[in-house]
Amino acid sequence: WTKELLYRDERMINWCTRCETALSDIEVEYEEEKSKLWHIHYPLEDGFRGLVVATTRPETMLGDTAIAVNPADPRHKTLIGKKLKLPLTDRLIPVIADAEVDLEFGTGAVKVTPAHDPLDFGIAQRNGLETIQVINFDGKMINCPEKYRGMSVQAARKEILEDLKTGEFLEKEEQYKHSVSKCYRCNQHIEPLVSEQWFV
Repeated sequence: WTKELLYRDERMINWCTRCETALSDIEVEYEEEKSKLWHIHYPLEDGFRGLVVATTRPETMLGDTAIAVNPADPRHKTLIGKKLKLPLTDRLIPVIADAEVDLEFGTGAVKVTPAHDPLDFGIAQRNGLETIQVINFDGKMINCPEKYRGMSVQAARKEILEDLKTGEFLEKEEQYKHSVSKCYRCNQHIEPLVSEQWFV
């Protein structure tokens, strides 16, 4: 404490919704899983063509507070500073520039969901973005349109994908294999959540 190496803060942590506890990084196990990459269109404020982002977690889009592009990416330079419609909501979110965005992944544009992704949390801190938690510590949907409130993550994902198709926001889906984090005790998927904890 006197050396200022111990502190308490709200930061992104690994959370197991079944065990109802935070896990340190070394308590998280990784497993390769077959999933899908969904490409979602976020229209411009005026309804014209905006940006398409690829995500493995469409349910977290309800907590998006920006779309980030790399400032060196010529494909999206003209959209930086513009506002996009967040599908399935009545919110507008900005297009921001951040050098951490990988130009090679997906479309080069990423949804920024600060409350549910460690990289997005960092982008939000650097750019002064709001943090909106849409999955609670029980693994249920909160702070979202009434239709999805109280649903489990999996049930909400299914419903949200149907609504994105109906609203013509879902451009395509493709098979995708990636490494997912799991609880070492119960093998449940880890939820990255912002929580007040002690850190060394």
